[in-house]
Amino acid sequence: MMLIVDDVEINRVVLRQFFKDEYTIIEASNGKEALSIIDQQPISIVLVDLVMPVMDGFEVLSRMKSRDDYMNIPVVVMTAANDDSSEAKAMEMGAADFIVKPYNPTIVRCRIKNVMARQENEWRKIEQVAKDKQIVEMHRYIERDQLTGVYNREIFYQKASALMQEDRDTRYAIIYFDISCFKVINDLFHVETGNLILKTAAVYFQSILSDGRGICGRMEADHFTLCVPSGKFDMNQVIEGLDATIQSLGISHNILFYAGVYPVDNVFLPVDQMCDRAHMAMNRVKGNYLQRYAYYDDSMRDLMLEEQMITRDMEFALQEHQFSIYLQPVCNLHTDRVVSAEALVRWNHPSHGMISPARFVPVFERNGFIVRLDRFVWEEACRFMHDAAEQGLNPVPVSVNVSRVNFYNFDLLQYLLGLIERYELKPDMLRLEVTESAYTDNPHQLMEVVRDLRQHGFKVLMDDFGSGYSSLNMLKDLPVDTLKIDMAFVHEVESSSRANTIMRSIITMAKGLDMSTIVEGVETQAQIDFLDSIGCEDIQGYYFSRPLPEAEFKGLLARNKKGIGVHQA
Repeated sequence: MMLIVDDVEINRVVLRQFFKDEYTIIEASNGKEALSIIDQQPISIVLVDLVMPVMDGFEVLSRMKSRDDYMNIPVVVMTAANDDSSEAKAMEMGAADFIVKPYNPTIVRCRIKNVMARQENEWRKIEQVAKDKQIVEMHRYIERDQLTGVYNREIFYQKASALMQEDRDTRYAIIYFDISCFKVINDLFHVETGNLILKTAAVYFQSILSDGRGICGRMEADHFTLCVPSGKFDMNQVIEGLDATIQSLGISHNILFYAGVYPVDNVFLPVDQMCDRAHMAMNRVKGNYLQRYAYYDDSMRDLMLEEQMITRDMEFALQEHQFSIYLQPVCNLHTDRVVSAEALVRWNHPSHGMISPARFVPVFERNGFIVRLDRFVWEEACRFMHDAAEQGLNPVPVSVNVSRVNFYNFDLLQYLLGLIERYELKPDMLRLEVTESAYTDNPHQLMEVVRDLRQHGFKVLMDDFGSGYSSLNMLKDLPVDTLKIDMAFVHEVESSSRANTIMRSIITMAKGLDMSTIVEGVETQAQIDFLDSIGCEDIQGYYFSRPLPEAEFKGLLARNKKGIGVHQA
């Protein structure tokens, strides 16, 4: 059932025509009437105008998101064109999306479809978690985290919301805690040690909340949240007390907690969004030994709104071919000719222009959309090589990124084999780049998949080699064909003798292991001279070329075929 709430009848009539074949339509002329209907009917989605008499859309949204039985119903708000402030306020309050008057039927239908698809995905995730962990009852009915005894995530959200709304005379803050490199701790010590740290931290948090004015929850893994009156704690003292408590365990490793603080200014904001803001603040300082906590500010709010825009527009962008690939050449240092390339994704947004991958890829990795985007890039790379071959340009191998999420898809190998068959390519023409982080997340799964890929003729490259803590251990267990050396080394070779020594050692080691190397991020003649002196051959970076659109890269292939180098006239 779809509930359309608008005081202007013609607007309701128009929207009813859009959705009458897919939904049972119920109409209301104001917010008060809408809430009465929701009390009596199992509504699937609400479309609500923001400007109405009796009760406007903002109040409807606020009331729905403050009630447990309404908060999961997606609400799409309707706004006038160019009313950016209302759109931002509605999204902050928990609106799933917005549509702009006058209505474009295609865009309206697409946005509603995307909202309902995201809602369905959320429920699928919950069902999958329940199945994997063999939980007899749904997680939201279990009040306490079984390991630490504090509230679990869902109950924390409910309790924190109730606490803040019942005590509106008190200003509250959400504090988000995370342990730096907790996976390393579990690798170096037994899981029991990691569990001991988590249980000890939970005891500490409960002890500082012993007066009853505040609650604690465990979000997942090593992530904890507190809901406390603002100004109740001195954050420096909290961090110092936590450090002292953990150090008393006598573990021979420096265990550091980081924190982000969100001072609550709207108690009707969904608590999960409050936690996201505190988490965002924490990420600003995580890994910084001098600053262990940070407060949420407006710049982070802008970042959050951008992330919401990216999530909102990603499906439509893929359907409308807003994504494309650029190819950055890998050149042989001695011949000055292109020997391979890396396919890099670009997003040309109709309103926001060219969006950097650094802005949208992390978002897609978190929400799972990276799986579909990866497959789009893989197919575009294969199509490009096929087209180049058809035009007689002698295409070079193209490498593509394989995000860690893809290694959990059991059809990965079959999908790739299907691609190269469809585009009449040999497996070694499509090269697959993996990162160290994918190895540290799930080494056994990655080793098995990489082994199968190489047995079927694919070349596997380790991207950003040297950027993680487990590089050498990983090479012992996970043989790959090529190391792509982290650009951080390249940028320091002109000023650091230690970086020079490390780079020399990596090149020597790779040759000893019968692996090729590609050095990324090369920009200067001095870097080229040094790399030449230590035996590097294949180079990627702005010294040779920036990433190029397909047409320009085909021009390089044409020069390649004639024996003309990248730097030759």
